[in-house]
Amino acid sequence: MIRVYDEIVDFIAAGATSDAVSKFQPSQLAKDYVAELIQKEKVEGLTPEESSELEHFMVFEHVMRLAKARAKMFGSQ
Repeated sequence: MIRVYDEIVDFIAAGATSDAVSKFQPSQLAKDYVAELIQKEKVEGLTPEESSELEHFMVFEHVMRLAKARAKMFGSQ
């Protein structure tokens, strides 16, 4: 099973440029899955594995936001 945050890890591992970092978006499949997890969390609760996956994705998303901000700074120099 591929974790939703694997897309971010694969993107970083491929050696992305500053421009590519600033334009990165998770796939629609990943966005939909995260939305499902968030909805499920609100309605019925998550399994420990789902909760861990959502938490990891949120951390990676935060890191990507920081990376995008820095990439934009480097791109404007």
